[in-house]
Amino acid sequence: MTKPPAAIAENRRARHEYHIEERYEAGMVLEGWEVKAIRAGQVQLTDGYVVIKNGELYLIGCRINALRSASTHVNPEADRTKKLLMNKDEIRRLVGKVEQRGYTLVPLNLHWKAGRVKAEVALAKGKAQHDKRETEKKRDWDREKGRLMRHKVSSKGGA
Repeated sequence: MTKPPAAIAENRRARHEYHIEERYEAGMVLEGWEVKAIRAGQVQLTDGYVVIKNGELYLIGCRINALRSASTHVNPEADRTKKLLMNKDEIRRLVGKVEQRGYTLVPLNLHWKAGRVKAEVALAKGKAQHDKRETEKKRDWDREKGRLMRHKVSSKGGA
């Protein structure tokens, strides 16, 4: 039985803004100071998005804040564009869908796998405003339903 990957950062806004179609896992090209900052939890993924340039994937908008103890000879850039590593066949498939069918590539989360930072990238379509409202209503109803069930269980136990 495999254990789930250790989460680093999650892009919750992506699930609200997009319909997630397919998920892919990609490696990331990082510098040493970035890995240290990620271990310290100095990463933000909410404004991130993935672009395709020359048949390669790049993560833009993922902010990794440098630690104060960063080396003096390193010039840390928080919003540096990071290259994503994937199989060529997977990249070709993604390029076709993004260019022809109007999909978008969105980072869902960053996690550790075998001591390396991996990004979960999703092939997604944007939600219309009414879809967002519907999702919000469903989430509110689920929350209210949970409250009612807890209240009902606690009132039966006390009688």
